[in-house]
Amino acid sequence: MRVGIGYDVHQLVEGRKLIIGGVEIPHEMGLLGHSDADVLVHSLMDAILGAMSAGDIGKHFPDTDMAYKDISSMVLLERVYEVMMKKGYRLVNADNVIAAQRPRLAPYIDQMRENIAKILNVPVEDIGLKATTTEKLGFEGREEGISSYSTCLLEKSIDNKDVFV
Repeated sequence: MRVGIGYDVHQLVEGRKLIIGGVEIPHEMGLLGHSDADVLVHSLMDAILGAMSAGDIGKHFPDTDMAYKDISSMVLLERVYEVMMKKGYRLVNADNVIAAQRPRLAPYIDQMRENIAKILNVPVEDIGLKATTTEKLGFEGREEGISSYSTCLLEKSIDNKDVFV
């Protein structure tokens, strides 16, 4: 069993779509980044990569590589899943927290969980997700950005294959 933790933050700016957990959320601002800046998926990918001691998303998908310009983070999550499988791991569960003052994310949580569970090939019950405000404190509270924290538990098969006991 291996535990990983991930954290990500992106600035809110005008002229960008707000995509979190693979869901486009109506809002007057979106997250700034080289990819689609999906802060939730970025923190989760870092948790998974960290649990495998496989670096971080910057190592795997550098923002200097134009191949990743505006790419969907869900596509990148699929690639992290492939790395996880090649290394003989499976996701046992993940737990995530998104910190944003606005917009209200509760109506989108179930779809985010479903999107992530589908890519990681786990039941939706194995993907925990909460959204919180920071009570108007910090950069999230001032609506300058959104952050996400993720933890995960991975299990490695005994024979390093896709068979788990």
